[in-house]
Order: sequence, then C-alpha cells, then structure tokens
Amino acid sequence: MSTPLQAPRRWILATIYGLLGGALAAVLVGVPTDVIPTTWFTRMTPVRAQDYVFLVLTALLGAALGASYARPRTASCALPQGKTFGGGLLSAFAIGCPICNKLVVLLLGVSGALTYFEPLQPFLGLASLVLLALAVWTRWRPVAALPATA
Repeated sequence: MSTPLQAPRRWILATIYGLLGGALAAVLVGVPTDVIPTTWFTRMTPVRAQDYVFLVLTALLGAALGASYARPRTASCALPQGKTFGGGLLSAFAIGCPICNKLVVLLLGVSGALTYFEPLQPFLGLASLVLLALAVWTRWRPVAALPATA
C-alpha cells in the first residue's frame, strides 16, 4: 500500500523523466539532422515546417515514454526496444536533409535523393510516429486497466 507522500513523489519523478526523455529525443534526432542548429553539421537543404512538426511530436512521444519509467516495474509493460529504436531512426530519416544522408545518396544519387526520397520523408515521419506511439501505448497500457481511485 502506498503512503500519501508517494503519489506526489511519483508525479515529480514522472515529470523529471518526461522532460529528460523529451529533451533526449529532441537532441538525438534534431542535432544530427541539423534541425537544431549546431556548428557540427551543415544542412544542404533548408529545414521545412514538417521537419519541426515531426521533431516536436517525436520529442513529445519521447517525453511520454520517459515519464513511464517513473512508474513501479510491476505496473508497467515491458517495452520491445525495436519500436523505440525504429521510431527514432525513422524520425531522423524523415526530418534529415535528403542529400546529406550518405546512404540515400549512395543508393539514389543526389538527384534521386531529391526526386524520390524527399517526397517519401513525410510518410517515414508518419511511420516513425506510429512506432513511437505504439511504444508509448505498450508502456502505458496497464494504467488504462487500473481501476479509478477516489
């Protein structure tokens, strides 16, 4: 049985974990794609509005996922790491510069990256959000099954 002081502590921990998870997701996806400008990378194509949207949504889902780790282990589902990794990787491909991606340029060339890969990026972004949302849902699923307390 939990004491009355454990609930506020859990909310504080969930908030801290959520902020850290969201910030980590934003940095891990935003810095290498140069959506968050740094001196480390130079983007060859301008950042589009959709890139910011996908980055913010990825960070929000990362925050929800991070907050779930403040819950007791017995009240959380195990998270298949593939959904989280795949969602983050697809998010990076979705918001990255199409001609800065060495793999895409190697496979398609610069003109192919702009002609074929760039139009696919919004779909990659949607797929990444679906995978991350599934990871969040899997992690938070037991909360929906708990009875409401007064």
